[in-house]
Amino acid sequence: MKLANKVALVTGGTSGIGLETAKLFRDEGAKVVVIGSSEQRLKEAQDALGENGVALRADLRDPAQIDKAIAEVVETYGAIDIVFANAGAAKAAPFDAVTPEQFDDQFALNVSGLFFTIQKSALHLRDGGSIVVTTSFLNTVGTPGLSILSATKAAVRSLVRSIGAELAPRGIRVNAVSPGPIDTPFASKLGLPEEDLRKSGEALVAAVPLKRAGHASEVAKAVLFLASDDASYVTGAELVVDGGLTQI
Repeated sequence: MKLANKVALVTGGTSGIGLETAKLFRDEGAKVVVIGSSEQRLKEAQDALGENGVALRADLRDPAQIDKAIAEVVETYGAIDIVFANAGAAKAAPFDAVTPEQFDDQFALNVSGLFFTIQKSALHLRDGGSIVVTTSFLNTVGTPGLSILSATKAAVRSLVRSIGAELAPRGIRVNAVSPGPIDTPFASKLGLPEEDLRKSGEALVAAVPLKRAGHASEVAKAVLFLASDDASYVTGAELVVDGGLTQI
């Protein structure tokens, strides 16, 4: 198994890409800790992962809660080998309707929360470990209504390079996976009316060369590659999983 005897931390791990990746990590031999904020989804994730998984509640906007969660992981398993920093949130709004609260909330989770999750985890990450973050096709295209989400993902793409440079002397690799339109609950959290969400989703899928939305399991396999020794000479990179949307 690719991750035998490894300890993996997955944020945003109670649904969608995060949960699918956590289950794949478990199936490949890892002990997995998922972090989420919904009690119901945490319970469902714990049930799905079984005895080789632990589900912890934390709001990653709060550095103190990150500290507490990392301390629990270390107390349980001693160290960490893999971090999949996947948690994120978005609120769709036209440029002229974005509020300071919306701006601050998205950056607090998508950028600040991700940064401090990595920073605090790195203290306990074994040399030679792997960090993978989730970016998005949105960091390469301009999309009306998603200016703040897109900006957070562009910031995260930059962090992959700079943090990767800082951790390279320890043999720790830092990479990103960049999903295109994926069939997960994320889009439903954008705050768009159901009909607008359906139309925009159909238009986006129509633009994909492969003419379909991707599945969370397909992204999870890309994350597994980056997290495992299969990608032992890959760092600072972004692996695009978007059906060719930004490439063709």
